[in-house]
Amino acid sequence: MNASDARAWMERFFAAFDREQQALTDLDRRSGDGDFGANVRFALGRARAALDAAETATPGDVFDVVSAAFLNTGGTSGPLFGMWFRHLAKATRAGTVGVAELARGFADATATVQRLGGARPGDKTMVDALVPAGEALAAASGDLREALAAAAAAARSGAESTAELVARRGRASYVGEVARGVLDPGAVTVALLVEAACG
Repeated sequence: MNASDARAWMERFFAAFDREQQALTDLDRRSGDGDFGANVRFALGRARAALDAAETATPGDVFDVVSAAFLNTGGTSGPLFGMWFRHLAKATRAGTVGVAELARGFADATATVQRLGGARPGDKTMVDALVPAGEALAAASGDLREALAAAAAAARSGAESTAELVARRGRASYVGEVARGVLDPGAVTVALLVEAACG
């Protein structure tokens, strides 16, 4: 993966989120305060504009731009996604990166999100998709396409698993059983992100 590949990944993610924004907002209305879709849309709009104006020599440069856009966004998810991308950027500073660098970046980034947010798998948060995606990357062979496909499948499975969980972190934890049966929008967004890496 080079800088051009990373840009294409982000563009596919932006488009996927645009398609799913209303559904994600509806999920957040049922389990949180309903601002998730608007906050992430704002961050991705800033990221699009910044990438258009930026020169990026490495995948890490691309992820730095996206990180900054999220860090300047309100809500809880914006800063967490921002820190996640920041740590992914640190592991992907070379002109071309492979499975090992991405796996290390995912692991470091997800550990940071867990440290900041205090969430673990099973808490009905974005972590439920991030952790299995990172584990799939870490277990993958050297073929990047196959590794990303495995990570995407793991992220989607993790996101789907949040439907039957009772939240222990985030806004959904305030409503308890009311949110049972509702997918966590943060986890679904992670699934969209990792799926977009597959092209």
